[in-house]
Formats: sequence, C-alpha cells, structure tokens
Amino acid sequence: AAKSATVNIPIVFSAGSDPVASGLVTDFATPGGRLTGVHYPVKDLTAKRLEILKEMLPKLGRVLTLYDPKGKVAAEGVALAREEAKRLGLKLIERQVNSVDELRKALQEIKSKEADAFFYIADAVVVSQAQLIIDTAKAKKLPTMFQDQSLVAKGGLASYGQNYYEIGRISAKYVQRILSGTPPKELKIETVDSVELAINLQTAKQLGVTIPPQVLARAQKVIK
Repeated sequence: AAKSATVNIPIVFSAGSDPVASGLVTDFATPGGRLTGVHYPVKDLTAKRLEILKEMLPKLGRVLTLYDPKGKVAAEGVALAREEAKRLGLKLIERQVNSVDELRKALQEIKSKEADAFFYIADAVVVSQAQLIIDTAKAKKLPTMFQDQSLVAKGGLASYGQNYYEIGRISAKYVQRILSGTPPKELKIETVDSVELAINLQTAKQLGVTIPPQVLARAQKVIK
C-alpha cells in the first residue's frame, strides 16, 4: 500500500513474506527501486515451542492455552499444538475466548492444579493481554511459554521465536544509510531466519522451577 501511495519516497520494510514474490522488489541482491529492507521468513514454531516447554518441565502433563476461535492463524496453531501434545503425551486444555472480557474471565477461573503451564498460541486477542496473562500465571504459579522474546523481559518464563527487536535494529540501519545518501536500490535485502530461545531465571525462581542445564545451555538470551 505504501509503495503505491508514494512516488519518490524511499521505503524500508521488514517483511515476513517473500518481497520478490510479493512484488516489493525485483531481486534480493539488487532491489532496483525505492524499497529495501529485511526479510524474515515466517515459520510456525508451535510444535517446537511445545517440545521445548516439555524439555524445560520434564514432569509437564497438562498445558493450558487460550485463543479466539474466529482467528485463522490461531485455529491453525491450535491444530498443530494438539498434534504435538499427543506426540509428547500431554493433555492440551483449550479455552476459547471471543473477546478481551472473556479472556480476563477465563484467567480468573483457572483452578489450582488445573494445568502445569500456560502455552501461547499466536492470537491477537491473547497477545493484547500478555502482561495480564504473565501476572496471573505468576500468581497461580504457572510457567509460561511465549513466542515473543519481549514478553520474557516482562516476566514470562520463556519464549521461542524470531527476535523482532533484532529485525527492527537491522531495519533502522537501512534508514540510517538512506538518510546518509545511499539509494535504496543499492542496499541488498537482508534475510534474518534465526530463531532464539529466551529464559527468565528470575521468573523461574519465583515459580520454584529449575531449568535443566541442557536447555539453559541452548538459550540465546538468559535473564538472571
């Protein structure tokens, strides 16, 4: 939309979809126009995230998740979580929430020992209340696994996913170079396809959770 709405203004993007296939640029090495930026291939890491949660909590048996059933992405994520939970021998406790009010009510109604952990499914309604989920989970002694590393810094136990802060940092460098006079067409598209595991040991201590050394050793970010 920004490309068609402007004629001469340089545009720096961070795109999960292929920028060549979507018509943003002509080539990764030589964008050839006003647009350049960062490409981060979108990966659904739901299954891997649940597998890591099980590694972190060897006695894990019941996993609670909340999601809006109207969302296509959430529905796909839940289907993957069900399949992986079955493979891992876990019980996935699903709570459908159609609004923020329903989500808040569902959090209040979580019973003691109903679940062993909270598992995040990609969902706009849920992520909008991430801090409330983190605070409630802590109060109920529930470990949490998220997708976004920033939520670990806010008190979540762990996350596994792409580092959006790093993607933003790289994008900012493109802006800086363009403002310094480099034409966008001369700045090749950078692909960032790494994923990171983040663990908050402060939260682990509050929850009485000991992270296995082999899992901790794999974490790219550890908050002590």
